[in-house]
Amino acid sequence: MIKSIVVHDIPINNIAAMERWYYNEHASEIVRRYGPWLTRHESFMPVFAPAEARAYGFYNWRVTEGWWREIPLTGPRGTMAFTVPPVWPNVATCFVPAQPTEDFMGSEIQPHEKNVLRWYILLKYPEGVSEEEGEEWFLNIHAKEVMKQPGLHRFFSYRVIKDPIELPGVWAPGKVPPPETVMASWDRLVELWYETFDDWRRSVIEEPPQYTKPSWAGYERYPFLEPYVDFVSSFILERPTDEFLRDSRGYL
Repeated sequence: MIKSIVVHDIPINNIAAMERWYYNEHASEIVRRYGPWLTRHESFMPVFAPAEARAYGFYNWRVTEGWWREIPLTGPRGTMAFTVPPVWPNVATCFVPAQPTEDFMGSEIQPHEKNVLRWYILLKYPEGVSEEEGEEWFLNIHAKEVMKQPGLHRFFSYRVIKDPIELPGVWAPGKVPPPETVMASWDRLVELWYETFDDWRRSVIEEPPQYTKPSWAGYERYPFLEPYVDFVSSFILERPTDEFLRDSRGYL
């Protein structure tokens, strides 16, 4: 089993139209066509983030996870083209294992002991930096320093699956997502959990640990990866806004 990850960013002026499209067309088309291969299809609406958080590659719309038993064959395969959205969102997308490849801290905490504000991050090492170099820094240096954040209580990560995987379905001819709107070459999905934005602010801005900047860093301060280029993030809660395999709510 593997997970598909899609983190979206849209012009906020279009949120009403995009929500209608997502409920009325897009999610319904995915569930109806690919439900037999999916075990979970969940989507989270980001929580409103303070201005400081938006400097960290903040994506403002849905974070969607698909849990796939297996991936069906690509192409139309007896279906019609997907319904085109009112505007094309910017999307950061990847596949990861169903469970984290590294669980760094916090597994001993019971749910009633802590509230959960999830900082949901996709990162990639800059162009010219090998995966081996990046992983050496992330696993053996950076992760150990991140665990010293004063307000952090949970930290785990997934190594992105690099083998090419294509989800099924097609867009109508001439109506495909513009290439510049899709970012798919990621190295890691990272989750950092806090109880409040005050805890996040204290951990990341006010009282951060002393970080070791990698020699290859092209961005001078934490996270040493350029926002919106090598680092995008969102803030979500524990419970999905929608569980589309279970929900049958029509939009109108």
